Amino acid sequence: MGTNADLLETFKSEFLGDHSDDKKVNTNAGSGKTSIDVMDVKNTADYKIIEKMDNAYGREGMNNPYFMPRSGHLSNKVTSKGKEFICYSGYNYLGLANDERVVHAARLSLDQYGTHAGAARMVGGEMDIHGELEQTLCDAFGFESCITTVGGYMTNVTTIGYLMGKRDLIIMDEYMHNSGVMGAVMADSRRIVFPHNDFDALESLLSANRGNYEKAMIIVEGAYSMDGDLADLPRLVELKKRHRCWLMVDEAHSFGVVGKNGLGLCEHWGVDVKQIDLVMGTLSKSFASCGGFLGGAEDMIRLLRFFAPGVLLYSTALPPASAAAANAAIKVMLEESWRVEKLQNNVRQFSREAIERGFDIGKSGESAVVPVMLGNSMLAIHLMSDLQQIGIIAHAVMYPVVPESQARLRFFITSEHTQEEFIYTLDSLKRILANTTACAGA
Repeated sequence: MGTNADLLETFKSEFLGDHSDDKKVNTNAGSGKTSIDVMDVKNTADYKIIEKMDNAYGREGMNNPYFMPRSGHLSNKVTSKGKEFICYSGYNYLGLANDERVVHAARLSLDQYGTHAGAARMVGGEMDIHGELEQTLCDAFGFESCITTVGGYMTNVTTIGYLMGKRDLIIMDEYMHNSGVMGAVMADSRRIVFPHNDFDALESLLSANRGNYEKAMIIVEGAYSMDGDLADLPRLVELKKRHRCWLMVDEAHSFGVVGKNGLGLCEHWGVDVKQIDLVMGTLSKSFASCGGFLGGAEDMIRLLRFFAPGVLLYSTALPPASAAAANAAIKVMLEESWRVEKLQNNVRQFSREAIERGFDIGKSGESAVVPVMLGNSMLAIHLMSDLQQIGIIAHAVMYPVVPESQARLRFFITSEHTQEEFIYTLDSLKRILANTTACAGA
């Protein structure tokens, strides 16, 4: 293995390649023929990246960690192809996906409703379990009203795309999830990003730009899915009021995790949820299911219920088993507060053990996402592969998802993980990294 600079060049060359000529297609004058078949998907730049990744994994003898099939339950451990792994790449934060009460609720729903919602909710897909789940969410988190959807990603895209338009301003944190970015693209609004969690910069941008647009929306994550740090909600509420904006908070990774009882950013900061115009969440993280939801004021949610495409309009409703599982999971979380407490203790313990071993975990430590910063994409790939070899799954996050200088391994911590697993994992990572560094310096 070469130096870090060599590793970076290998990564760029092998995985990204040189695509500077990809869009330079020679056309024979008058014939309509091209020297490359542009309709062949294998000639696209992104497909070439996939091929080069496959080739690099094979040549370097590394384990390919992507699309690993699993059998059985996913918790702190997972089984793939007969081998058991300690898993840090699952969202089952509270261990509820395997809870018998949650599974039983899904089974009963299958007996009552079958497997399919049947249609969009407006025209035949509405079921009692949808209303029950939405009321459970309102009771738990304090929303005036709530709607559930078939997917968290789609919830952001379609909600932002519907509410905002060409004469409006969308201003979001630079680390906002891709679903928020794509929603802003769909809206065709003026789009501005502010430096991550830099609310002085946000204030300056609002002062300079807000007056030029009709509607304005600030979009942030509650707990950031790459870095694990939290947004400053009191400051955001103050800014959105002063500049007359809507505030949308994506709580996908903070519900069930942040706050004394897992009630998210509002509980953590002591802010009334009614101060937030739109709160988005997913059912696929702490709540042991799949789908998304939006909470907010009655008028806002009623508007979205009727007209937002892909929320309840033009989209088949949430499957009944998914709704029933999430409904049961939320109730168990509220009844068994020890689950959130144990998760938060595990986050603190993993973070402390990582720091003691000299790892940089950024500003994480208050959510279930804990990165170990490495600063080199190829190094992250090699470490991910070496960990997998000894029975540990922790995926790399690398360029272009994050800047090259911020490449990392990302660990999702759950209430199911144990102290022994943390120690084994971090000691192993430290040893492998030391060996890698020694080889690089040889």
